Amino acid sequence: MKLVIRLRQIHAALAPFVLAPLLITALSGVSYRVLRDWGGFSRDQVHWLMAVHEAEWLGPSLEPLVVLLNGLGLLWMLVTGAGMLAERLLRRFRRPAGGTEG
Repeated sequence: MKLVIRLRQIHAALAPFVLAPLLITALSGVSYRVLRDWGGFSRDQVHWLMAVHEAEWLGPSLEPLVVLLNGLGLLWMLVTGAGMLAERLLRRFRRPAGGTEG
């Protein structure tokens, strides 16, 4: 099986598991900043959002693991997604071998 096809399959299989933690991290981080800066909430009122954002609720032993997996998952999706996009663009703009010029 071609490497590109295998990477695409792994990318598709991992995407749902990477998407949920990334969405939770992004939404909780943005919500925290918006509520603090524009909503007028104090740090104590919205600290729970930062606890969710930093995975503090998992405890000191799992928190670093979740942060590491979140980062690795994001890098994996970016690299494999960019690779698939590059392959598609190269395929689209590649000239046919037997093409005629007009």
